[in-house]
Amino acid sequence: MSPEEIRTVLEQTGTVRIVQPDYRVRGVHVDALVSATQLRGAAAALRERDFLIDHVTAVDATPELLVVYHFSHVEGGCRAALKLLTDREHPTAPTIRDIYPGADWHERETHDFYGVVFEGHPDLSPLILPEDAGDLRPLRKGADGLKTLAELIPEFGPPPGAEGAEKPQKPRAKKEKTGEEGA
Repeated sequence: MSPEEIRTVLEQTGTVRIVQPDYRVRGVHVDALVSATQLRGAAAALRERDFLIDHVTAVDATPELLVVYHFSHVEGGCRAALKLLTDREHPTAPTIRDIYPGADWHERETHDFYGVVFEGHPDLSPLILPEDAGDLRPLRKGADGLKTLAELIPEFGPPPGAEGAEKPQKPRAKKEKTGEEGA
């Protein structure tokens, strides 16, 4: 299955934004930003086309947490990523465990390390952390180390002029030559 075909399939699920990044840079042929209501439909569409789930993880960013799902098509050699933004203070995402049984442990691990609650998951008990770890989320960062979505994935950042968009760079004033440089 080609990246163009996957892009078309994901567009039909109503995926928010889709880009075809440089594979050498991101390791995926199709990168898609989905909403919580679109995630399960997009995952099911990939499953119907024989994509396997590679892993689920998260990226602690500001102002939201990014949940990342990677999929591969073994025969076609195509890799796709679904990315979901969720509230950083109370991160949630719908489970895809019933669509991809292999997501079960990945979602539990992501819950352990980032605190993401996968709604509909029947057992988010600790997979790696000890039972008494409580609210310890070892891969969450302090506020100082957080990057914005626009810094992480410029194509998914807010459009120019929108709140949170990077301000356009002012052109640098040319330094007048005085003729004394290098003298």
